Amino acid sequence: MTHFSTCTPSQLSQPDFVAIFADIYEHSPWVAEAAYQLHVQQGIDGDINETAILQQCMANILLAASDEKKLALINAHPDLAGRAAINGELTDASTSEQSGAGINQCTAEEFSHFTQLNDAYKAKFNFPFIKAVRGANRFLILADFKRRIQNNIDTEFKQALLEINKIAAFRLNDL
Repeated sequence: MTHFSTCTPSQLSQPDFVAIFADIYEHSPWVAEAAYQLHVQQGIDGDINETAILQQCMANILLAASDEKKLALINAHPDLAGRAAINGELTDASTSEQSGAGINQCTAEEFSHFTQLNDAYKAKFNFPFIKAVRGANRFLILADFKRRIQNNIDTEFKQALLEINKIAAFRLNDL
């Protein structure tokens, strides 16, 4: 059982809870709002002061959402090594995650390759390539990109949600 080291979720007010957990799911505070509603206001079983329980709660909220909400959340994610990264427009968490994978160290040729893959992926699927990059490096990410672009849209939609939940778990464990 791992508890949060920076806060005690069950003791937070709704505004504080949402402020702390709003970007666990990229630019999608509705997940944190729903988690607060379920666990703090309604007293659903489970100790949300444990990272694994809050992570599972938030993952379930995402998976139970409408396809439109899921797609909006997928589209809230930046391209890997994309324009937002180059211009310094990522959330702090995304900046840290991409830097940790060495994406900020790409050569001009690698950035170009990422851009080509990002464009081709979005043209095929109408949403960005999502990958939990912690523990990976730019070479592994590019290889996964090339493999996954061959998938069909249903497979990639499900994979994007799986990757988003992995990202959320990493972010929660950092708190």
